[in-house]
Amino acid sequence: MAELTHFNGQGRARMVDVKDKAVTHRTATARGGIYVNQETFSHIQAGTIKKGDVLAVAQVAGIQAAKHTWELIPMCHPLPLTGIDIAFTLLEDPFRVEITATVTCTGVTGVEMEALTAVSAAALTVYDMCKAVQKDMRIEHIRLLSKSGGKSGDYQIKE
Repeated sequence: MAELTHFNGQGRARMVDVKDKAVTHRTATARGGIYVNQETFSHIQAGTIKKGDVLAVAQVAGIQAAKHTWELIPMCHPLPLTGIDIAFTLLEDPFRVEITATVTCTGVTGVEMEALTAVSAAALTVYDMCKAVQKDMRIEHIRLLSKSGGKSGDYQIKE
């Protein structure tokens, strides 16, 4: 098992010092979904949710969340992100909005948490926008699909 680097000599959490890590181009892609009923799905598709354009608002929320991950997740470093892309796919059987976020930077630490946070915030925003129509929506299957760059190399999920 690899040495745990997020603990100090007293066994307490610490933010890892990354000053000696190599600067590389880093990319991470995450995905998750929010399961809805047919009525909610139809409203999202038609753009008739009273709060506004669900996917447009969720897009902005995902981008903002990626940019602010370091403020939300205690041991994350602030990163100079170079790109954030959020894509939505409306799927039936079962009805859901699939959310995919890809985040890039050139830096000394990865962007996996930024991609995961973007998906999470976008899904939560879909819930918030649609909760007047449906309360039992489910956010599920948020996971890292791939990452590249850095000392640990590339990763690709085996689905």
